[in-house]
Amino acid sequence: MMEKENERNGLPRLPCVADISVLPEGCISDIVSLTTPKDACTACAVSPIFRAAAESNAVWERFLPSDYQAIIARSSSSLDSLNFSSKKHLYLSLSDNPILIDDSKKCFFLDKLSGKKCYLLSARDLCIIWGDTPQYWRWVSQSESRFPEVAELNYVWWFDIRGKMSTSVLSPKTNYAAYLVFKLRRRASGFNPPPKASVGTTGGVEDYKQTVCLGLPAREPRQQHQIVPSLPQQHNLHPKQRKDGWLEIKLGEFFNEGGEDDQLKIRLMEVEAGTVKSGLIVEGIEIRPTKG
Repeated sequence: MMEKENERNGLPRLPCVADISVLPEGCISDIVSLTTPKDACTACAVSPIFRAAAESNAVWERFLPSDYQAIIARSSSSLDSLNFSSKKHLYLSLSDNPILIDDSKKCFFLDKLSGKKCYLLSARDLCIIWGDTPQYWRWVSQSESRFPEVAELNYVWWFDIRGKMSTSVLSPKTNYAAYLVFKLRRRASGFNPPPKASVGTTGGVEDYKQTVCLGLPAREPRQQHQIVPSLPQQHNLHPKQRKDGWLEIKLGEFFNEGGEDDQLKIRLMEVEAGTVKSGLIVEGIEIRPTKG
């Protein structure tokens, strides 16, 4: 009515403005569930009705993987510890506190920002050449590890570690990266030249291949009165320190299309140099979405 009155008086038409907060809470929940977990947390600050909608079980059920109940059923942890009052609390717990599954041979968690599925394959879940020969490798417990055992390298001439898993357990339409999670003893040696890594799927066109350095970069002594030009940082040259106390080095990337049951294949090897390798402690291989 007001618009018609304005037209008769020669005044400009006023735009139609709708207040989304007047929608029913269920409608707002449907809208928020189409965003991301990060957006849902931001929406809580809009208004009380947005907060109620954004924290509802309906929203966070959409953010959880469709098979999360089946994954939790494979957990080695007590199911009571995963019995939360809300789906949001369950989501945050699976993001911050990975759970052991498959007889404690794998670790499952969610990427906190996206809700994508992530896995850490334990050393016991990998194929390590000579891994069952105590002369070359031994299995030990580490207080910093979430797994009962990790693999510690005494010495080998041929270094070959392989991992595999079905891509059907990963999130579809997602770029993933694989990382070796490890430590080095003080006198670790023999990893120069650096080993070669490859990551790919049986249905992929070509594997992602690169050489990776397992040793930490040496600290050069500070030289006075000498100007050294800064060089561009190459992120994959050396391992990075993780919050859990381990090191990680990126082995490669792959895109999980989804819809097909391919096999993900990961390999790290050095069999040509003819040098004795020792001092490596392997916790496992982590598979998680790439950033950006």
